[in-house]
Amino acid sequence: MVRWDPQRYQAFADERSRPFHDLVSRVADLQPACVVDLGCGTGTLTATLAERWPEAEVVGVDSSPDMLAAAAPLTERHPRLSFVLQSIDDWEADDDLDLIVSNAALQWVPRHRELLRSWLPRLRPGTRIAVQIPGNEDSPSQVVLRDLAAQPEWADALADAGAAIPRVGSMRDYLDIFLEAGHHVEGWETTYQHVLTGEDAVLNWLEGTRLRPYRQRLGDRADAFVDELRPRLREAYPGVHGATVFGFRRLFFVGTIV
Repeated sequence: MVRWDPQRYQAFADERSRPFHDLVSRVADLQPACVVDLGCGTGTLTATLAERWPEAEVVGVDSSPDMLAAAAPLTERHPRLSFVLQSIDDWEADDDLDLIVSNAALQWVPRHRELLRSWLPRLRPGTRIAVQIPGNEDSPSQVVLRDLAAQPEWADALADAGAAIPRVGSMRDYLDIFLEAGHHVEGWETTYQHVLTGEDAVLNWLEGTRLRPYRQRLGDRADAFVDELRPRLREAYPGVHGATVFGFRRLFFVGTIV
């Protein structure tokens, strides 16, 4: 299991939260009684669901004890907000849900498409599923990371590091899951052009997410790997007056059970 560092993940909180708010804006017409946020992380964004729908029971689900420890104080301000330690793989949908949200989490679950197929028949008509999944595997940052990991010095230790985040499907793959089940769905994709500041901004972004499994597998050698990665990322993402433009493609889909 990938270990998470809540503080490092939150380093780009504004940029990481933007897709979540764009996603939730597509279900703003709902008045749900029961909402679940799968892969809730630190719970900061889950709490905004409790603020948007103060009468709803809002439950955040995450497999990281460290993330949920950061989330726990939020329940003091939101009495109908709670958090559960559980992997998405083990979570089971039931028919009392009105809204399922998952923001940048399903890509960590190897069989997430199969899970989506299994959830649909269990949900009552009118239930919505709102999901955002990064689709950034072919970006320069990911290509550089994979190329370095394949070098002889690192290849043995990192042979399966990339598998910690399975390659996501195409937009059509996800839309078809709903269409094949006879449900309504809309999908769109956005490539955010984040303007990041600070030295090695793209590396710092990766340290919060994609680099986590690489660091865990390398142990004491991780810093040496990052030292080799740093100049490659600087070349791929040249800065301009202390700012770096970091393009990040994301897939969105919102399904409605009919």
